[in-house]
Amino acid sequence: MKKFLCIWIGEFISSIGTGMTSFALSVYVFQKYGIASAVSLVTVLAYLPNILLSPVGGLLADRFNRRLMMVVGDGCSALGLLFILLNLQFGNLQLWMICVGVTISSVFSSLLNPAYKATITDLLTEEEYAKASGMVQIASSAQYLISPFVAGILLGFSDIRLILLIDICTIFVTVTTILLVNRHIEDKPRKDEFHPWKEMKEGFASVTGHPGVRTLVFLMSFACFTIGLLQTMMSPMVLSFTDSKNLGYLESLSAVGMLVGSVVIGVLAIKKNFCRLLFLGLALNGIGMIGIGLTTNFWFIMCAGLLFFVTLPFVNVSADTLARMNIPNEVQGRAWGVIGILSQLGCVLSYGLSGVMADYIFNPLLEENGALANSVGKIFGTGSGRGIGLMVSLCGVIIIVVMLLMMRSKALREMDVTDDDPAPAALSEQKA
Repeated sequence: MKKFLCIWIGEFISSIGTGMTSFALSVYVFQKYGIASAVSLVTVLAYLPNILLSPVGGLLADRFNRRLMMVVGDGCSALGLLFILLNLQFGNLQLWMICVGVTISSVFSSLLNPAYKATITDLLTEEEYAKASGMVQIASSAQYLISPFVAGILLGFSDIRLILLIDICTIFVTVTTILLVNRHIEDKPRKDEFHPWKEMKEGFASVTGHPGVRTLVFLMSFACFTIGLLQTMMSPMVLSFTDSKNLGYLESLSAVGMLVGSVVIGVLAIKKNFCRLLFLGLALNGIGMIGIGLTTNFWFIMCAGLLFFVTLPFVNVSADTLARMNIPNEVQGRAWGVIGILSQLGCVLSYGLSGVMADYIFNPLLEENGALANSVGKIFGTGSGRGIGLMVSLCGVIIIVVMLLMMRSKALREMDVTDDDPAPAALSEQKA
């Protein structure tokens, strides 16, 4: 656990820097180009290479030193940030330059995530999985809790250059912590012959061949779609009635809930009934998302955001733990790579579609003389950004409907540890 904590501290710091850059770039692009689809394009390119290459990263994580894979992925991702910073400093930063920079960072980040996930299984016992997942969620919450608040303040007296420079520095801190831990971990690299295609197929089979894991990945993919939509559309929706400073406050205050939820999970050290926790979290996620899009009242949106984010760690930890308990450790690098690409495709889809849907479908519906201005507009309001609000709330409704359908999945329930069954069936077979 001490070794995990050292790596976790580094990733926590890196997460803050990543969140600051993401926030600053979304504000910069929206203010310069004025359309949600431009923000959506940058977001897609920041995540798509990472997702598409994650199976390759997982394959390498099962073959080579997982900590060194994290170092290469995290360290080289700074090259993309440096590209954006240099173009901003010595030239006129264009949208295509931002796209190239975030793509470079995303390509190298694909080496990091599968290795990080598999390292948790290397270092900890099964009883510590949920606690560790909760701590990972705390680190992730820093992107929403600390980063927007700090970035909003920095943008008040400086520009995006300072934020990019800070992010690059946080990456070097992360690399140092990983190297320190790696010195004290005995690594046993595989010496058998390397068959990339065969080993990649084994990784896919570990996920698609298990009916419960397969169902779980579908649910994770849908959840990622809804989160990606909210992540992309929050900035243009809120900026339509307030400024970037208030947007930073709103995201930070809302994300307090994510920190609270993650801390609760870490304290309780939950060891069973993860399916129930997953379904409850999804239901409350949906309610929170409905509230976020319903109005332009700052305090109402903040409360709805708190509800959404306080329950999000329960969804993430439940899904993470269920998958980790039902997949053998020797294929976990490849499995997490496969899970990454299948689940995160939901994010890519939302990043690609949300801006277009907002600009060309939902916003026109709730303009002053839009088709729904005299009906739905009486609830959601009309004018700039209200179509995005309608889209977000509809997504919340769909979350609840999907959750009710998934509650009937027998394969998903059989993965869980309950009071009546001390271990999942798949895990018992694996140990035997």
